[in-house]
Amino acid sequence: MPGERLTVRGTSEVGRFPGAAPPTRVELTIHKDEEKKQEKGGCCRFFRKICCCCKRQNSTSYDVTDKVEFVKPPAPELAPEPVKPQPENGEAKELEEMKLSVLSVDLLSSKTSQNRREHHTDLYDGDELIIRRGQTFQMELELNRPFKADTHKLYLDLKTGPLPMVSKGTHVIIPLVDDLEDERWEAKVVEQNGNKIKLSVNSPASAVIGLYGLTVTICSPKGEAKTTHESSKNIVMLFNPWCEEDTVFQDDDDEREEYVLNDTGRIYYGTENQIGSRTWNFGQFHEGILEACLFILEKSDMPPSGRGDSINVVRVISAMINAQDDSGVLVGNWSGDYSDGVSPTAWSSSVEILRKYHSSNGTPVSYGQCWVFSGVTTTVLRCLGIPARSVTNFQSAHDTDVSLTTDVYFDENMKPIDYLNSDSVWNFHVWNDCWMARPDLPAGYGGWQAIDSTPQETSQGTFRCGPASVNAIRSGQVYLKHDTPFIFAEVNSDKIYWQKNLDGTFSQIHSEKKAVGHCISTKAVGSETRADITHLYKYQEGSEDERIAVETASRYGSKPDVYSTPMAEDVSVEVKMEGEGPRMGADAQLTILVKNLSSQPRRTTLHSQVAVMYYTGVLRGTIKKEEMPVELLPNEEKTIEWLLPYQQYQNQLVDQAALMLTLTGRVIETQQVLANQTTFRLRTPDLNIMPLGEAVVGKEMAAKITFTNPLPRTLKGVIFRVEGLGLQKGHEVVVGDVGSHSTVTLTEHFIPTQPGPRKLVASLDCKQLTQVHGVADIVVLEQ
Repeated sequence: MPGERLTVRGTSEVGRFPGAAPPTRVELTIHKDEEKKQEKGGCCRFFRKICCCCKRQNSTSYDVTDKVEFVKPPAPELAPEPVKPQPENGEAKELEEMKLSVLSVDLLSSKTSQNRREHHTDLYDGDELIIRRGQTFQMELELNRPFKADTHKLYLDLKTGPLPMVSKGTHVIIPLVDDLEDERWEAKVVEQNGNKIKLSVNSPASAVIGLYGLTVTICSPKGEAKTTHESSKNIVMLFNPWCEEDTVFQDDDDEREEYVLNDTGRIYYGTENQIGSRTWNFGQFHEGILEACLFILEKSDMPPSGRGDSINVVRVISAMINAQDDSGVLVGNWSGDYSDGVSPTAWSSSVEILRKYHSSNGTPVSYGQCWVFSGVTTTVLRCLGIPARSVTNFQSAHDTDVSLTTDVYFDENMKPIDYLNSDSVWNFHVWNDCWMARPDLPAGYGGWQAIDSTPQETSQGTFRCGPASVNAIRSGQVYLKHDTPFIFAEVNSDKIYWQKNLDGTFSQIHSEKKAVGHCISTKAVGSETRADITHLYKYQEGSEDERIAVETASRYGSKPDVYSTPMAEDVSVEVKMEGEGPRMGADAQLTILVKNLSSQPRRTTLHSQVAVMYYTGVLRGTIKKEEMPVELLPNEEKTIEWLLPYQQYQNQLVDQAALMLTLTGRVIETQQVLANQTTFRLRTPDLNIMPLGEAVVGKEMAAKITFTNPLPRTLKGVIFRVEGLGLQKGHEVVVGDVGSHSTVTLTEHFIPTQPGPRKLVASLDCKQLTQVHGVADIVVLEQ
């Protein structure tokens, strides 16, 4: 139609990256009634879909395409001739010549290859194919004759671990498809030149990491001829912090450069008043280090099927870096006698330690202390693709009885009781942060996770610690796994002094509220300076938020009555949302309802903060904070209108446009703690799709798609994606810029190919606005 002519383009699977537009695709499947019957023999139903030996071919007489295949009839039989003697293996040789087979596999794995560059693995030593999950990669196959997709079928087998199983994700059968889709194992022929074909292979972002062996299988439709070829090279699969669907995704280029690709760093030590630093060579790309890291995973008790879960992997790594109970990498020694090994202060690199451990087939290396354990842990995590950093805590407490306090005991005469004084405060202690989503926890606790490889206390019977959400540590939510109470005590426990009474009990006589957790430090992103990250682990010392966190945590410890309990809990706070919630492009308004259920007046100050949140639960950053004094009469219910102006969030949102509002406070009269967290999303407009004309197989019809920009700003580079199975093939329509509050109308013309209920779906994509989509139900009639 005039004035509505737009650019239509297809999508390429070569180099396709998850998170970008999925390739458009239309599937046409017409089944004859008799084809629904289950045939005898063959593979089980699960494998029929991908096993070329058993996959049934559609009858060409029912295929609604323009392709007609002519089959030459067999020549008429001639009069029998005397049988000529043939070599004994002649028939087998003739059959072998008929088979299509793979002569060689080129994994395109050199350091300068497109695979290595696009997967950010070109820094690793060697020419193995090292790739990251959730992202396509290419390989080339050389065959003994040209490949014909309509005559022969090809699939790939990837296997990892000692007992690969399809059900465990350690044996992957990859079929050839016409179009690649995200979040699944698939392969597509993207180039063919004579006897050579290039495949683009896609992996899901949840794939098991580790070392895979590759086999290529080719078979004819009826399965009478089948050949296999094993690749001489293996494939190494790593986590992918560049992939949005991976749990370790980190969206900042500078942070990925620092926490994944930087192979050197600085580790801090000393005291809070005299902070020293030393350079550490992590060397995650050095010769032999990747092999050593994979060896550590193999040596652990974790089954290969568990290696797809980043939480499990870092928990295993925190155990395997120390040798306390599993013959891990390093032996800890704090005795001062290192005569039969290397002094912990002598190490300045992880490379020698890991290579020595690997070359000795897993003999623990002597000796290490906290900064060595941390440096090696950073190397292993970065090598496997998990963003990681070494973190130093000054005045670091060691809580031995899960009281979440650092306890000092005195007798009746105020003399220390040494056998009870097992808690301690270290001048400094070094552990690690690693970055990941936490789908096993409530929303808001993803992001940085603390893990500690130094053997201090056991966790579920093994010397390991974490991952513990740093957000949970800060807020005192110590009931969230893993090992959050121990790390909370390291950074924010109070030092409590106890005196023994004449009856043998103890009374609290003094407390220090600022004794531990100072100057928490790590190397700054992109520079050699020190970054103080104390604010990530704890609220400002002495603040109301910090006191609430400490008292909240203590209630889950072994001494829950250390702090005074509230005299009553008669004030409630909740957040309500009107209708379907705030809309994108307008001020976000929520209602806070505070109720006094007592017959006495109550006073409190509500502290509110709202943060941008990824859909995985990882908080990106706080965009607004405020305090609201609240005074309640007896039995009063007060409503507070909370407002987030559009100008404060317009440049802060990420995909899904999710936000989290956190409210905390303390009732003055009763010391009751108030807390509430509410997650909400800014609603985006729908695409309106209106079918035009009668929907009949083989007859042209149309649909009008309408969208109005809700934002007071121009949308840049708007793209529509339209698809309808049985209606039309998926494709992109490049619209370009759409002005503020402007309306775009797109008319799609298409010819339905299949009868019955169908759905025409459309989505809009641009940087400023996501999650805009629409659907129209269309019932297509037979012609």
